[in-house]
Amino acid sequence: MTHFLGTHTNKLDAKGRVSIPASFRAALREDPAGGAIVLRRSHILPCIDVWPLAMLNRAAAKLETLDPLSAEYDALSARVYGDSHRTEPDKEGRIVVPERYLAYAGIADTVSVSGRGLYFQLWEPKRGEARLSDVMRPPPPARADE
Repeated sequence: MTHFLGTHTNKLDAKGRVSIPASFRAALREDPAGGAIVLRRSHILPCIDVWPLAMLNRAAAKLETLDPLSAEYDALSARVYGDSHRTEPDKEGRIVVPERYLAYAGIADTVSVSGRGLYFQLWEPKRGEARLSDVMRPPPPARADE
């Protein structure tokens, strides 16, 4: 099973390309699709989700359980298919990120590539670090009367 671990910061070049970390490229090669990925604007956070095709297949399986004439199906299929961009890393391991995705995530010249296990995300570095800080906050100390 493919796992994407850690956070790596890379420069965005003048053509809108970012280099995928070598460990992430190795994990992508384990996917039966052989490295093809899907970029999409996250519908939860201000970042870009990067899914191996296995993740797209998971979303498709979820969609197949819904009535194709329902509002839920329409909304989910629009998020999964209507706002997705399929691509593959070039021989140097770079991908072109569409401008509308960069604008959505607030990415200008530097990109944090952050693992999420089965997929990874592209973040504007300060936003990505803030997100990690939010989820890594320790719980409040227990009260003495508990």
